Amino acid sequence: AQFRTVVTLILPSGAQHQFEGIARGWLIEAPTGEGGFGYDPIFVPEGYDRTFAQMTGPEKNAISHRGIAIRKLIDFLQATEW
Repeated sequence: AQFRTVVTLILPSGAQHQFEGIARGWLIEAPTGEGGFGYDPIFVPEGYDRTFAQMTGPEKNAISHRGIAIRKLIDFLQATEW
């Protein structure tokens, strides 16, 4: 399974920049964990033995598709001369 987020930044000039984040893993049958929402209790990311729902917020954000896409956006904004 994978979850994908694409964040698009459209500048006043009309230029568009897209930033993609992908979290790969697998789904389990029995929901596990108390945190998160939606699919978090059934999604185990690659390289981990816990669901997103079993992780702390900072742990999940470091590897989630949303966190990855937003970090790419932030990196772009910080590297761009305005």
